[in-house]
Amino acid sequence: ENELRGKVVWVTGASSGIGEELAYQLSKIGALLAISARRVKKKCLQISNLSEKDILVLRLDLTDRSSHEAATNSVLKHFGKIDVLVNNGGRSQRSLFVDTNLDVYSAIMELNYLGTISLTKHVLNHMIQRKKGKIVTVSSVMGIMGAPLASGYCASKHALQGFFNSLRTELTDYPEISIINICPGPVQSKIIQNVFTENLAKSIENSGDQSHKMPTDRCVRLTLVSTANDLKEAWISDHPYLAVCYLWQYAPTWAWWLMNRMGKRRIQNFKSGVDADVSYSRKKK
Repeated sequence: ENELRGKVVWVTGASSGIGEELAYQLSKIGALLAISARRVKKKCLQISNLSEKDILVLRLDLTDRSSHEAATNSVLKHFGKIDVLVNNGGRSQRSLFVDTNLDVYSAIMELNYLGTISLTKHVLNHMIQRKKGKIVTVSSVMGIMGAPLASGYCASKHALQGFFNSLRTELTDYPEISIINICPGPVQSKIIQNVFTENLAKSIENSGDQSHKMPTDRCVRLTLVSTANDLKEAWISDHPYLAVCYLWQYAPTWAWWLMNRMGKRRIQNFKSGVDADVSYSRKKK
């Protein structure tokens, strides 16, 4: 709370899910916010001591890279600074590669990867001038491992991991600029309702039960703890997904074997119309 109170925090993708909950918890702490949803601003004002001028509603399209400089300038004009950028905007995927149009992969990379690094570039210029700031990117455990039904999403998150780990090494002359990668596992957010499928015009028919996933408020709390303490990377997940992350990191041969087994179940879940990430330990009825 003491680290983030009074700081200007720009949260992308704050209209739902993790981004929306980030806005609520940050507002309670007393952070000043730049977000994209008036509905979220209204609730932030109701649950906090912030005033109208403490929350800027700023429409942002991550895929419109030509607008990112102007958007950054709008935040700077309103608050005079940006202390924390939270790159949270993005979309997941539920489709098999053999069924998926390549336009979907282009759209995933344009939104999740290129849109994110484009906005980061403009905000980082400001932070370099100030010689301080935090860039927090909500990646995913899919940025650490591979999984069926999410090949494009995994690719975009691997790209973000590689980019920000490389960027961190370019900023050694700016020790007060932190690059923080957050890797959540399955979370009870609305991301599953807006996933890419096998073609751009199709939406997922049934998002399934999400109750087995980590509550969004807990994921966000741990994200803010990681941000306040400048963790370079944080894996935020329940088991068995967290255990699989450790296998991918330290015993990849075992991880490949296990994912082949878990992957079959994941595809079966998806084809059966239930959530792909439904508990792997749950027995069939």
